[in-house]
Amino acid sequence: MKRKSFLSLILAVLMIAATILAVASCGTAKTSKSNFTIPEGGYDGSEVTIKFYHTMGTNLTPVLDAYIAEFNKLFPNIHIESETVGSYDDVRDQISTQITVDNQPNIAYCYPDHVALYNLAGAVATLDDLIDSTIKVNHADGTSEVLGLTKEQKDDFIPGYYAEGTQFGDGLMYTLPFSKSTEVLYFNKTFFEANNIAVPTTWDEMEAVCAKIKEIDPNSIPLGYDSEANWFITMCEQYGSPYTSATGDHYLFDNQTNRDFVKKFHDWYQKGYITTQALYGGYTSGLFTAATGTKSYMSIGSSAGATHQRPAAVDGKYPFEVGIASIPQVDPAKPKVISQGPSVCIFLKENVQEVIASWLFIKFLTTSAEFQAEFSIASGYVPVIKSVSSVKAYADTLANADGGDNVSALSTKKCLEQADAYYTSPAFNGSSTARDQVGALIPKCLTFKGSDSEVIDLIKKAFADAIAECEY
Repeated sequence: MKRKSFLSLILAVLMIAATILAVASCGTAKTSKSNFTIPEGGYDGSEVTIKFYHTMGTNLTPVLDAYIAEFNKLFPNIHIESETVGSYDDVRDQISTQITVDNQPNIAYCYPDHVALYNLAGAVATLDDLIDSTIKVNHADGTSEVLGLTKEQKDDFIPGYYAEGTQFGDGLMYTLPFSKSTEVLYFNKTFFEANNIAVPTTWDEMEAVCAKIKEIDPNSIPLGYDSEANWFITMCEQYGSPYTSATGDHYLFDNQTNRDFVKKFHDWYQKGYITTQALYGGYTSGLFTAATGTKSYMSIGSSAGATHQRPAAVDGKYPFEVGIASIPQVDPAKPKVISQGPSVCIFLKENVQEVIASWLFIKFLTTSAEFQAEFSIASGYVPVIKSVSSVKAYADTLANADGGDNVSALSTKKCLEQADAYYTSPAFNGSSTARDQVGALIPKCLTFKGSDSEVIDLIKKAFADAIAECEY
C-alpha cells in the first residue's frame, strides 16, 4: 500500500473514532451534525480562555497582538491565547489528532477541505445562528453591539470570499474569510512595451503572445504557471465544465471539455511555450526573475508572492518593471479567478460561552477595516472587506503601488479590482484528493509523446486513472 494511502487510512480511522467521541460527549451545542444554536440569554460575559491556531510569522503576530489588546478593552473576560502552528497542513494535522480526544482549539486558520475533514466528527460550529443574532452584547467601556452581523457588515465582505463559508453541500455557514490571495499574471512590462506586445486577456491571446515571444527570444519559455491544480480547476470554472460536487458523485472532472483543454496545453508545452512548477522543478518565478540563461516573460502565481516575482536590483535599479494583470479568461465577460488564503472556523465546546466568545473575536477581526488594512500591508494578503479603502494608510499604500518597490501593493490593487470574479470549489472529505489528482494530471499529460491520436488516448487513460485514484 502506498504511504499516502496508508496515512489516509489511519486518519480516516482516527476521525471515525472522533465521531464516536463527539456523539458520546455532545451537549446542547452539538446537535444535528455540528449546527450551533445560541442558548437563551446569549453571551453572559463569563471569563473564558480562547485558543487560536494560525500560521502567522514574526511579521504578523505584532499586528494580531495589538488588536487582541484592543479587543480586550471591550471584552476583558475573554482571554485570547494565540499560537503559531507551522504550516496550514500542520494546523490541520494537529487539530485532526486533537479532535479524537476532544482537545481541539477554539478557533483555527482553515481551508475548506480542512473543515470537511473536521466535520467527520461534527466538530465545527455553524455560524448561521450567530450571524443572524440580534441579541445585544455590552462592552466594558459602556458601549454595545449586536451579537450578529449587521446588514452593512455582511455587505462589506467581498462576496466571493464570504461565499466560501457555505460550500459544504448543506447551505450552512462554517467559516468567515480572514485574509485572501488569488492568482495574477505577472509580466515583464519593460519587455512588453519595448516589443509592442499587448497583455493577453484570453487564452487564445495568450497562445499568440507566447508564439510572438518565442520568435523574439527562441531560448525563452514565455509562460510559467506555478500551481497545476489551480490551473486545471480554474479552467473548469471558466469553461463551466464539471470538476467536483459536494453531494452525490463527487469526482466529475473526467469529461471531454477538460480533456480538450489539457490537450491544448500539451501542444503548447511541446512548442516550448509554457512550463509549470512540477516540470520546472521549482517556483516559476525563478525563470521570470532570471538574470541569465533561459527566461520567461510571464508568470502566473500567487498574488501574495509578488515580491518573489520582482527581479533583484542591480546598482539600486530593477532590471525590468513588473506588470500585474488578471489571468487570461475563456470569456472575459464572465471572469473566474480562484479564491485562496485562510478563513477561520470555530470549534464546538462543552461550554457554549467559549463558542460565543470565539465568534465575538473573529467578528472583531474580520469586520475591522483598520485590522484588515494593517494586516494586508504587513502580509501582502488581500483584505476581505471593502471598507479598507476608507483607511488612509491603506489608501496611500495603494496610491503608491508600482512594479518596483511597491509591487505587493500593485498586486493587492489588482486583486481588489477583480473582486467580483472569485470562485471557490465544493468542499467535502476527499476534495483535497481531487485537487492532488488534477494537479498531477497537468504535468503528466503535458509530457506525453506520440501522434495526436496517441496523445489523446494517453490523456483519456490518465483522466480515468485519476478518477480511480480519487474513488479508491
